Amino acid sequence: MDLNALIRTIPDHPKPGIMFRDITTLLADAGGFSHAVAALSAPFEGQRVDKVAGVEARGFILGGAVACRLGAGFVPLRKKGKLPHKTVSADYALEYGIDTIEMHLDACRAGERVLLVDDLIATGGTAVAGLSLLRGVGAEVVAAAFVIDLPDLGGADRLRAEGLPVVTLTAFEGH
Repeated sequence: MDLNALIRTIPDHPKPGIMFRDITTLLADAGGFSHAVAALSAPFEGQRVDKVAGVEARGFILGGAVACRLGAGFVPLRKKGKLPHKTVSADYALEYGIDTIEMHLDACRAGERVLLVDDLIATGGTAVAGLSLLRGVGAEVVAAAFVIDLPDLGGADRLRAEGLPVVTLTAFEGH
């Protein structure tokens, strides 16, 4: 299946020069969505995955579906201030500042095997922050999985440098 054909590209969003890769068109296509979830899950079927951690917001959609397929629990990694219980947080750099993601302190236990999922890997800042949160509570992060890689921005390589295997389904050159 040609996933690239199901992903809409929006030029100059959110700012001039950026080619925004919009997966809402992929999610709206039943066959494409099913294929993406199956392909993200396939490398981990038959392995022990206790939890899938999804990064807000599109990572919730994909991660939840992958967790269901793998028979795992789901852990939301959310923007600061959105979770109601005790949290741990990690900051990550944005082009114009710093942002924070959080996870419930009790979302994972030491030794649990966790798969990190999001729709896209660009610079890797959010994913590295998620990895830090998960490892910080003692989870064993087995891999990170993304529908889209933007290899020119180096995020997948950044995760690999952290010792994390990375699965991507498709790639787009440029930003």
